Amino acid sequence: MVILLILLAILVVAALWGVGVYNGLITSRNGYKNAFAQIDVQLQRRFDLIPNLVETAKGYLKHERETLDAVISARSAAQSGLAAAKANPGDPEAMATLAAAQGQLNAGLGRLLAITEAYPDLKANQNMMQLTEELTSTENKVAFARQAFNDAVMAFNNKREVFPSSVIAGMFDFPAATQLAIPADRPEMRDAPKVQF
Repeated sequence: MVILLILLAILVVAALWGVGVYNGLITSRNGYKNAFAQIDVQLQRRFDLIPNLVETAKGYLKHERETLDAVISARSAAQSGLAAAKANPGDPEAMATLAAAQGQLNAGLGRLLAITEAYPDLKANQNMMQLTEELTSTENKVAFARQAFNDAVMAFNNKREVFPSSVIAGMFDFPAATQLAIPADRPEMRDAPKVQF
């Protein structure tokens, strides 16, 4: 009878431990999904600013139509990448697609902003100055949100990989999450665009 009570107590403790680990994994996974939602908010803000920026620049940059079209095209691709990543934050393929699309958009915006330097009237335009300031502020917010997301992904991955919680993670199929980073095969995305006049 005593042995049965001891075994029952061990089973109850093991069950409570398993529930605690499972709940911790769920909480951690929800944490990185919430962190990704913050990236989504900031990227949407960025996407909303871009058409205004392009429209303001359009009148001054008549000879730079290709650059303006490239920015709009990159914005569309980045929005598609964000939509795919929103459907499954932490998925390796979705994060790689989003990172690549954001890299293309960054390059296009970099070229546009570099070109505006050659047009003093555009550079001095109040609308352009305000939009550029808002875009810079949003870029900083995106960077902070990306850092928070990557930290949350690391915390989740650590939680799911350490023993003994890795047993529960394996039993209930908690796949590893992927950080939002520049792909290793695309180091050129780290470089600022080079523009010559």
